[in-house]
Amino acid sequence: MNRTSNAGIFLKRLGSRAAFSAPNGACSTPKLAACFLVLTLAVLEISAPAQDIAIARAASVLQPQTYVSLQPVPRGHAFEIAVVAKVTPGFHVNAHEPSEEYLIPTKITADLPAGISIVETDYPRGVMRAFRFSKTPLRVYETSFTVRMKMRAGNTAALGHQKINLTVGYQACNQDSCLPPTKVPAEVEFDVAPVDAPARPANADIFSPKSPIQH
Repeated sequence: MNRTSNAGIFLKRLGSRAAFSAPNGACSTPKLAACFLVLTLAVLEISAPAQDIAIARAASVLQPQTYVSLQPVPRGHAFEIAVVAKVTPGFHVNAHEPSEEYLIPTKITADLPAGISIVETDYPRGVMRAFRFSKTPLRVYETSFTVRMKMRAGNTAALGHQKINLTVGYQACNQDSCLPPTKVPAEVEFDVAPVDAPARPANADIFSPKSPIQH
């Protein structure tokens, strides 16, 4: 909905409410509070749906997929998780280490089950791009990028099926402007096996040394 149509709806709603609260079309002193309330409600009715749409749109820009390097993961073994995030064409998200302090970085957090720990998280550096809204080029992720999380299954990790809930926080922008910062969920599932179980590699195309961090 454009600004013109928003203004039209605003005036129509305001006119009908004002006619109801002030039949003579004037906000006299005793009615100032009521008139102000009418105006506030009218503005909120217009701005709230627009804000909801912007938030929903922001959450749809990035689509994460997860992979695990071993299946199953024996106790006492290190393993990796990869989050491959696709970015909607025409948009970008700020790098984990942005080129300007005011930019909101892309960051992944994990809710870990007992006995599973994070050793290190490797983010891609990103690429420098020029945008109309910035005087200087900015470091961003575009098209797709991969974040690798080095993990370890301790000797106390529960045997059997495990799930790690992830949250990807980011701010998406296009060439002209930015959407509200948002977070999207992701999860990775795997099995924990006894310490003497064989470690079976999985998703070799993702975890190959030649597999690019950003592609």
